[in-house]
Amino acid sequence: MIYIKQLRVRPKKTQPYNMCGPALAAMLSCWAATNDNQNLAACKEAAETLFHCMRTTPMPKKVHKPTINYHLARLGKKIQ
Repeated sequence: MIYIKQLRVRPKKTQPYNMCGPALAAMLSCWAATNDNQNLAACKEAAETLFHCMRTTPMPKKVHKPTINYHLARLGKKIQ
């Protein structure tokens, strides 16, 4: 007879990929280099690139949680 008191499986955590990250980094580095926070001259192109990226990038879909812990708990009741 197998007895499983509490068995949990932790899912692997994956880092989300930010598609507009390089454009944001370019704009922030431009702001830091030129001290142009109002996008008036030097950083206008970097800001427009970031805005375009944010407008066109699709939102990530909701990731469903794995159901393995539910099934393990259900099987644990039958095994006991």
